Amino acid sequence: MGSGKVEQEGSSSEKKMSPGKAAILALGKAFPHQLVMQEFLVDGYFRNTNCDDPDLKEKLTRLCKTTTVKTRYVVMSEEILRTYPELVVEGQPTVKQRLDICNKAVTQMAIDASKACIKKWGKSVSDITHLVYVSSSEARLPGGDLYLARGLGLSPETRRIQLYFMGCSGGVAGLRVAKDIAENNPGSRVLLATSETTIIGFKPPSADRPYDLVGVALFGDGAGAMIIGTDPIPATERPLFELHTAIQNFLPDTEKTIDGRLTEEGISFKLSRELPQIIEDHIEEFCDKLIRNVGFSDLDYNKIFWAVHPGGPAILNRVEKRLDLTPEKLNASRRALADYGNASSNTIVYVLEYMLEESSKTKREDEEDGEWGLILAFGPGITFEGILARNLTV
Repeated sequence: MGSGKVEQEGSSSEKKMSPGKAAILALGKAFPHQLVMQEFLVDGYFRNTNCDDPDLKEKLTRLCKTTTVKTRYVVMSEEILRTYPELVVEGQPTVKQRLDICNKAVTQMAIDASKACIKKWGKSVSDITHLVYVSSSEARLPGGDLYLARGLGLSPETRRIQLYFMGCSGGVAGLRVAKDIAENNPGSRVLLATSETTIIGFKPPSADRPYDLVGVALFGDGAGAMIIGTDPIPATERPLFELHTAIQNFLPDTEKTIDGRLTEEGISFKLSRELPQIIEDHIEEFCDKLIRNVGFSDLDYNKIFWAVHPGGPAILNRVEKRLDLTPEKLNASRRALADYGNASSNTIVYVLEYMLEESSKTKREDEEDGEWGLILAFGPGITFEGILARNLTV
């Protein structure tokens, strides 16, 4: 893709940032201690929920293979089930118990991910001026943003905002909000933290809810964090991705495609079979709108990088097919899905980390090939979130 030659300063590997544009300055992640291997999930899930339905077990076994997930981290444990046996009783009102577990777990994971991110950033927690907190796994007042700020020792003057129940698009939505804050508050440093756990929607298998098994086979827990700011300080801050342009679109009359309800039994989700097809039908128009925003005319999608939230293998396959991407273009997304499952808003952090890892290993003949790219996610609405970005490390 062309936008003129890239200006550089210092060594040939350092790219000059656009003045006033926000950039990701550091990434961090954290997970609960429980690691689940996909090949052992089915037996463990049916044993822990006291279910012996062979048809449901066969269906989950099949789903576990098609999701391409290999490992995941989860908060749920046998100890929790011993303490709260009602979580596996069909129809039991357990939202209070679930929130008691979730509120504590997501706060601790967010603290751990943020500390990891701040350590990589290399500056003091006192330099953070704003906090954006994202979660679809808790509900309380005051919200998780306050408990995170307190846990990190942020200044009481830190300006906070929280985004709740945005699902899989929450991470990129939070990044868009953090970008706006950073660019409208010169000198600010924004901490974006995301944290999720599936306990809020954990249920025993039921023939009346076969779609629940998709979530059992696909979703994982964890947290992610980023530091965002403009005009990085030379020698002390190393920008990773410049965030050039961010847009959001929702598709009218698709509200029921991803349908989530908070009930007495926790969150219940229904995902329509049409979701991958709907994304395929609209992805090219959305990406073209984002790319043309800065006047690019060469739409060779294989010349740019793709950091796509891996909602599932079907979504990645449809995006790859519609845009005629070469298989390696979605490597980072597929690796994140295999290693962590779909961890909702967190997953884009894991994708970006893999993107940096892969770009550091790749020697490109064309200096601009892979410098520009798109950060994408799809959530309830159906909502498309997208950011046109530059990888400043290639």
